[in-house]
Formats: sequence, structure tokens, C-alpha cells
Amino acid sequence: MFVLFDGSPDSKLPLLLTAYHYRFNRNLEAMARHLIDEVEIGWEELGTDLLDGAPAALRRSLTGGEEYPSRQLTDVYNTDGTPAERELITQDSTDDLEWAYILHSYGVEVIGLREYDCGPVVGWDTNPHSRIVTDPGAWIPYSRAPIVLPRTAPRLSVTAPASAPASRKTARR
Repeated sequence: MFVLFDGSPDSKLPLLLTAYHYRFNRNLEAMARHLIDEVEIGWEELGTDLLDGAPAALRRSLTGGEEYPSRQLTDVYNTDGTPAERELITQDSTDDLEWAYILHSYGVEVIGLREYDCGPVVGWDTNPHSRIVTDPGAWIPYSRAPIVLPRTAPRLSVTAPASAPASRKTARR
């Protein structure tokens, strides 16, 4: 699958992870069919329609409230004026690309193409709110993906912990 505006992992991974869970209900075959098989030439851009079915709060947090549709490449012509046809993307045909994303049953392999010819895999259960490093050199093959899970706020307890001093009112009784 070719995406003209392939984008860095910090924008594409949250979209792919969320699409897998919500729009495609964890059905990788349906996702691959939509993204790869049912496309005539390739994609100009992957849009927020991939987030269909995601909770509104998650969708808003990932997009900042912006909505834009996925757009397929259309009316594409070769330099000789003939209509372009879908081509198999190979290692030799990625010279102008920075990133590649390969869908596996266990996650998305992310390849920083200017540095490596394979990359680490980001599991499908990765939180889409994670901080994702965009330096292609950080996506080292056979290592852990450079992703930092989001910090969560500490839970606020309604009752004071046992180590907390008793209030004066309680202490006098």
C-alpha cells in the first residue's frame, strides 16, 4: 500500500492502532482489504474516517477535533502521459519514502526507510496516546519500539490513607 503523505509514526500509528480496534473490530483481514486490496493505485492521505466507531473522546484527543477523509490517488499519470497503474512496492522502489508500515497479525512493523530495511513491531494493544519518537534512526530493527506509554494521573482517594494523621476532630473523640 502506498500513501503519498505517508507521515511519521506519531501521526500514523495512533490512526492505525485505533482503526484496528474500532473501525475494523480487531479484524486484520478486513483492515488489510480496505487499506491495500480495495485501493486502485494507492492513497493520497489516510484520514479520520479510519477512526469511525472509536469513542468520541478518543477520536477528539487524537485529532484535536479536526476531521478529514481518506483520499485515494486518482488521475495519476506517468511522465510519458500514460495512466499510472498500481505497482508492487519493493525495497528498490522506496527511495523517495521515509517510512513504511507493515501490518502483521501481532502488530505494525515500523520501518525508518532512510536508516533500515526492517523495523520493530508496535503491538496492536499499544495505547494510541503513547508518545512516539519520530527520528527514523530510533526505529532500530529487532529492538523495542521507541514508544513511551502515556503518564496517567494518580488516583485520588476519597478516604485518607492509613498513614495520614487523623484530623483534630477525630483525635478528640
